[in-house]
Amino acid sequence: MRVRSTASMRSRARTRSLRAMSLTIRPIEPRDLHDIRAELHAHWHSHEIWSLGRCHQADALPGCVAEVNGAFAGCVTLNLDSGAWQCEVITLSCRGVAPGIGSALLAAAEDFARAHGCRRIYLTTTNDNTHAIRFYQRRGWHFAALHKGIVDRVRALKPDLPLLGFDGIQIRDEIEFERWLDSGARATQ
Repeated sequence: MRVRSTASMRSRARTRSLRAMSLTIRPIEPRDLHDIRAELHAHWHSHEIWSLGRCHQADALPGCVAEVNGAFAGCVTLNLDSGAWQCEVITLSCRGVAPGIGSALLAAAEDFARAHGCRRIYLTTTNDNTHAIRFYQRRGWHFAALHKGIVDRVRALKPDLPLLGFDGIQIRDEIEFERWLDSGARATQ
């Protein structure tokens, strides 16, 4: 008699549920503004997102939307640096309606950067966001830099930034991740 592990059964159930769901990733359109603003406020409490000491109006940036069975399921917003040789992921968030949405949005961000001739794509997350740190590493992104104390400096300009984040960890630093892109197929590092 063969005994199935619970992990194996969960994996099969997840695969069946993904088949029943239709995941679509598409460019942001004007009709998405309400959902994007709601998503930004749910995760960042604002549409103004700070990264590397710069403020971005994330609801005005290009990017992609994820839909599951036609309903909003997440988004990624992007900023092309001047000269367009690199692209920054400003926000990436998804609702937990189906597994794989975050990965699909991150892949779409890489495709966007590649389509705009970028050689590098990068992003930052705060030091308390251990879930995101694991997520990016599992998808082949590399540590590029540690920006020590940058959140403390931004907090001087925006005092309503919280002092404590996930798991009660004090938010002080930004960790920069990167991927170098080739001009052809999806880059693997």
